[in-house]
Amino acid sequence: MFVNRAIALLTDFGLKDIYVGVMKGAIAQINPQLSVIDITHDIPPQDIIAARFCLMDAYRYFPPKTVFIAVVDPGVGTKRRPLAIEFSQGFLVGPDNGLFSGVLSQEKPLRVVELTNSQYWRTPHPSSTFHGRDIFATVGAHLACGESLEQLGDAIAPESLITLPIPTYEKTEKGFKGCIQYVDHFGNLITNIPGYFLPQKQGTVIINISKTVKNTQTKFSISLPIGQTYNDTKTGELIMLIGSHGWLEIALNGGNAQNKLGLKIGTTLDIIE
Repeated sequence: MFVNRAIALLTDFGLKDIYVGVMKGAIAQINPQLSVIDITHDIPPQDIIAARFCLMDAYRYFPPKTVFIAVVDPGVGTKRRPLAIEFSQGFLVGPDNGLFSGVLSQEKPLRVVELTNSQYWRTPHPSSTFHGRDIFATVGAHLACGESLEQLGDAIAPESLITLPIPTYEKTEKGFKGCIQYVDHFGNLITNIPGYFLPQKQGTVIINISKTVKNTQTKFSISLPIGQTYNDTKTGELIMLIGSHGWLEIALNGGNAQNKLGLKIGTTLDIIE
């Protein structure tokens, strides 16, 4: 039976160079009829943590059995393992560097293989700097055409997969504690604290922030109104709300919260209700 699954691409390649187009060309050489959807190619270079969040935020909006090819791979050509993972929503194809740990924190991996069967690569002698083209694109295309995971390589234990050191959120006596896990294009500071922790009423929260500046740790507090939209505060003022992704978010109405507060991914937050 003919299978034609969607492919979704996420990389840090940008669109200035040929890399994304070449990956799509490698996919089309396997089957030009495959549907290829771009999630984003603007992940900051080598930023695996940002890629982790974006893939985790995106995967649920795609059809069942989508093949997600994600390539943010500063360890390309080293001993890090190339992977294909089956989970309930589809397949993940890319490097074993923690990129998939966000999705796998929400979805149980059903089967995992290391991509050792070069029959499914573009070439048995892949470039040491472009596995996206020579391994991941073509393996993903074969999966999208219905090839079985077992044919692609050797089974490995899911618990052996690399995970990223993202702090977990926790409930505290006075509120909850977490960190910034992503900063979007608008400078919105997206925390790792689920939105259901936000009080279901208008009011304010106090946020105690710890950040490091020039190897010196600085602590300060801010008071933020709770809102449902960015316009629930005046232009130029900060607000806390639940973003479309379902996490608590600090935003600046009409501006960039990251620039105003000087925070980055990993900054810890202690939120007092």
